[in-house]
Amino acid sequence: MTAMAPTRTEPDLSFLLDHTSHVLRTRMSAELGAIGLTPRMHCVLVHALEEERTQAQLAEIGDMDKTTMVVTVDALEKAGLAERRPSSTDRRARIIAVTEAGAKVAKESQRIVDRVHQSALDSLPDDEREVLLRALNRLVAGHLQTPAEGPRPARRARQKG
Repeated sequence: MTAMAPTRTEPDLSFLLDHTSHVLRTRMSAELGAIGLTPRMHCVLVHALEEERTQAQLAEIGDMDKTTMVVTVDALEKAGLAERRPSSTDRRARIIAVTEAGAKVAKESQRIVDRVHQSALDSLPDDEREVLLRALNRLVAGHLQTPAEGPRPARRARQKG
């Protein structure tokens, strides 16, 4: 005898958000890959250009663990796009400094990221685009701003920054 599955009473918001996020990330990865970057490399370059930031600060912004951050910065250094330097405010800390070549690549990668986002939004009629963005921003700033604590932590989403 088989049990009947429970009847869904609400749209599967988790699937809708997960699927669209996954597809957007794959498109972003493919587009950035064409210029030799990963989304993580892009994130580090752009945020390191904003202000002096340590590896730990950039890892937090990009939701990277320590090992992933080291591998990402190693790749940026190998490509000549960034370098580790002592912090001007804390001699124990190392900051990630973007090279001149890295700044040029960051500018190009930001155009790519903006184009991928714009392409997704352009697939919606203007009125739906505005409603979607307003609703998502409201969820991010309100009801879904803070993750719930549980016995088995879920992977944390990338932080806006």
